[in-house]
Amino acid sequence: MPSESERLLFFSDFFKALAHPTRIHLVEDLAEGEKCVCDLAAKIDADISTVSRHLRELRNVGIVACEKRGNQVFYRLRAPCILNFLQCLCRLGQQPASGRRQGV
Repeated sequence: MPSESERLLFFSDFFKALAHPTRIHLVEDLAEGEKCVCDLAAKIDADISTVSRHLRELRNVGIVACEKRGNQVFYRLRAPCILNFLQCLCRLGQQPASGRRQGV
């Protein structure tokens, strides 16, 4: 069982991994199912090295898993429940801004 400080550090690393629009886009794309890096790169109009770097960040915290097949690497969501979390955030974003910072 991780200590409280280890747990908090994991949470911090997890949220850092999601703290980029491209990585959130990749998570949402992977909700459709397993995809190779080349397909993900084409979908978000980015080069493969950039997408691979973002996927590595997501893999490091366990959000995605990968499998190499021949010359291609395929990624899938390890924890599809993260989509529920993102939907929850969307609902929060639709609520009135009282208590939230504005103009950021």
